[in-house]
Amino acid sequence: MEHQLLAEFMGTALMIIFGIGVHCDDTLVDTKYNGTGHIFAITTWSFGITVSLYLFGDVCINPAMVVAQAVLGNIPWGMVIPISLVELAGGFFGAAIMWFCYADHFKASVGKIDPVRIRNIFSTTPGIRNLPRNFFCEFFATFVFISGILGILKACTGPEAMLAPIAIGLLVWAIGMGMGGTTGFAMNLARDMGPRIAHAVLPIENKADNDWQYGILVPGIAPFFGAAAAAIFMRAFFNI
Repeated sequence: MEHQLLAEFMGTALMIIFGIGVHCDDTLVDTKYNGTGHIFAITTWSFGITVSLYLFGDVCINPAMVVAQAVLGNIPWGMVIPISLVELAGGFFGAAIMWFCYADHFKASVGKIDPVRIRNIFSTTPGIRNLPRNFFCEFFATFVFISGILGILKACTGPEAMLAPIAIGLLVWAIGMGMGGTTGFAMNLARDMGPRIAHAVLPIENKADNDWQYGILVPGIAPFFGAAAAAIFMRAFFNI
């Protein structure tokens, strides 16, 4: 079990390293890829998840998936909190590493980049703030995400299992392009809250408010409901 927890920590951290790194590239001044935009970012998130899954194997790297697997009976309910906590810690650690790598660019961006945009390197934010609708959008994106992963894992058995991480990466890419414009498609408490906490504690100058209300309600809580609904649906409809 210790090995599994460490894999969850490292897998989540690596995913965040890719994701936070690409947002640093896009946002901060004097990076090589400043202003490359959302397609660049979403593609990097997708490939980063694929790489993490290939390296660390049978990991969730997402507390919402942990809940889905518990609903399906694949993970004991007693392990949901420990696994989720190490994933959260991995999200924090990955974000802290990328802050250190880009520390000179963060410093150079003070007074030139809106502090809210700096915060958004770490955490998601809605395009238009409407908390009930934001909650539903995050719930639905997570429902599609978890349902899609469970379907991919069912289809990719035997030799085809090696293709599952690629298919999951493409799923992330499609959801990001098709559904990400409302809330930023966190779909993962560790992806949002770990880096959000990192933003709160790291020595970043001229910080914006961390918007804990949004962070807890939308990318924090909604994915759990979406994942549980996805697990129930996939069991009832596809007998998973």
